Amino acid sequence: MGSEGPPAVTVHITGFKKFHGVAENPTETIVSNLKEYMKKKGLPKGLILGSCNILETAGQGALVPLYQTLQSAVSTRETESSNPGTIIWLHFGVNSGATRFAVEHQAFNEATFRCPDEMGWKPQKVPIIPADGGISRRRETTLPVEEITKALAKRGFEVVTSDDAGRFVCNYVYYHSLRFAEQNGTKSLFVHVPLFLTIDEETQMQFAASLLDVLASLS
Repeated sequence: MGSEGPPAVTVHITGFKKFHGVAENPTETIVSNLKEYMKKKGLPKGLILGSCNILETAGQGALVPLYQTLQSAVSTRETESSNPGTIIWLHFGVNSGATRFAVEHQAFNEATFRCPDEMGWKPQKVPIIPADGGISRRRETTLPVEEITKALAKRGFEVVTSDDAGRFVCNYVYYHSLRFAEQNGTKSLFVHVPLFLTIDEETQMQFAASLLDVLASLS
């Protein structure tokens, strides 16, 4: 079967539930409301909004649902199309001390949690994937982080590029996602957002929509 025009970009999105010190995680709200928000706003041309899932703010304990989520998109691609286009995993996490958005360039193979995760795990200087080597090993996204950041800044958002996603659950998920992306021919990106007290909900929804627009334009 031939398809009309170039293959689409399919973006699958995750956010996180509450965790220690953050009773209401803005990323849970953003990701839960994004499909409805984009329905009203209109999706960017050439973009398919795939799954929107909320993950437990946990490391090892949340791995099974994370991998089920990652694998489901790849399985769908293989069964549905001979010309599938690009699959991007977009992960949102909160940085409660941040005053602006941060597009994360890389993740480290290190779990050092400052507090226990939501399932009570508190690793210190543990390799996330021992088979990858030591805790100084890192993985980088194949997406053009600088270009994405500049495009969002031009639209008026307070946004920076970051080379350090911390060593907590955000970095943990990003590292697994980057490794999965490399193995399965997909792409992965992590973005940290501030609390709604710092940047209000509507602005953050606009940011998420603009980010989808920018990702669609990269294809």
